[in-house]
Amino acid sequence: MTTDRSDTIDHAAQEQGFVWDEALIRRYDLTGPRYTSYPTAIEFRPDYGVEDFRAAAIASQDSGRDLSLYTHLPFCAHLCYFCACNKVITKKRDKAMPYVERVLKEAALQAPLFGADRPVRQLHWGGGTPTFLPDDVMRLLMQGYGELFNLQDDDERDYSVEIDPREVGDNTLSSLWSLGFNRISLGVQDLNPQVQKAVNRIQPQAMTERVMTEARRLGFRSINLDLIYGLPYQTPETFAATLEHVIEMSPDRLSIFSYAHLPERFYPQTRIAGDTLPSPADKLVILQSTIRRLLEEGYVYIGMDHFAKPDDSLAVAQREGRLHRNFQGYTTHSDCDLVSLGVSAIGQTDEAYFQNLHSLPEYEARIDAGELAINKGLKLTRDDRLRRWTIGQLICQFRLDREHFRQRWGDNLDSYFSDELSRLKPMINDGLITDEAGVLTVQPQGRLLIRAICQVFDRYRQFDPKQRFSRII
Repeated sequence: MTTDRSDTIDHAAQEQGFVWDEALIRRYDLTGPRYTSYPTAIEFRPDYGVEDFRAAAIASQDSGRDLSLYTHLPFCAHLCYFCACNKVITKKRDKAMPYVERVLKEAALQAPLFGADRPVRQLHWGGGTPTFLPDDVMRLLMQGYGELFNLQDDDERDYSVEIDPREVGDNTLSSLWSLGFNRISLGVQDLNPQVQKAVNRIQPQAMTERVMTEARRLGFRSINLDLIYGLPYQTPETFAATLEHVIEMSPDRLSIFSYAHLPERFYPQTRIAGDTLPSPADKLVILQSTIRRLLEEGYVYIGMDHFAKPDDSLAVAQREGRLHRNFQGYTTHSDCDLVSLGVSAIGQTDEAYFQNLHSLPEYEARIDAGELAINKGLKLTRDDRLRRWTIGQLICQFRLDREHFRQRWGDNLDSYFSDELSRLKPMINDGLITDEAGVLTVQPQGRLLIRAICQVFDRYRQFDPKQRFSRII
């Protein structure tokens, strides 16, 4: 009797804690938040002002928590048609210096509020395209941070930067390494030339390979590659070919994102013709085949489109129950307050979220006036914080322990979440999650649908169930 190869792969996937159940996917593939925060950003209030932010930042000094420092660098030399980020498309590199000077002015206002002596354990530059900045401007920004904050140089730091391989010069990576970065994330999206042309992102495979080779030579670790499925002209066959090339590059981490075509919200997407997109059925085939192939190669499904090698720090943190999720995605640093700098950047403390102005001219005017650029935010109630912790346990560790909940919050989980546990019963009956021995445990067939499970505990979705999010799958 012969064994079908797909059955063997599915068995291996189940052993790694993952099962593809198409009937359940179709039943629960609604829309929902990605839970990089709870409450989500749509709950931020415009009446949250600068004084609220000052109070939150000062209060965080007494927390004993380390800091995470995020910077939004919005400039891009090229427009990717699929992009939904806050960005400025320009070829003028001289725009970078005035922006960085303003970011440092903002940092000088925020550092004393948070406490300049607190260790910056995590640092991230996002965009836009951070490597749009010339090397000397990147150096100015990091040196300025070094004067204002307590930057770290030990191996436990997590200093990462998003990289567009098209914007990497001969000295870019060595400059980033010398500035203290030790992790990088490369935007790839797809290696197929027809797909690349359709989304205006021509990026030969050899270009990405050169960046990865040089990054490894320098010592960067946990190198991540981003892919997107659902782009124009993709088929299950073409995406499988891209994936094989990516596997050959052997990244430490992979992010496989679903493209959400919303041209009415994001103008660049009007350049993408809807009839060139793969069908929903083909998207499911692409996703299923991708997950199977990565698990077969030994990658661990972290959750929410993310995969990592078993020895990567994300996979280790998940096994040890200390994985965390924030606005940058999954992280091993769960105890940091987030200082956010730059246009539209979002930060947080244990008891608040806050976001800068979204418009670059308005941000510049506020900073030029010597004022903070906070535009909106949210003071968290105890219920917000308790539910954030609960959702974090489910989305990161795939389990929720009643005794752990009682020790952390002093409440009985069954009493506090009586309504939620009642609504969870259909998912228990469908095998997405079990409730045994005092622990709610997400099952292999429920991991892909974790956003649906988390929504049960989302108070805001209960009272405002409007469909304002992307589809779960």
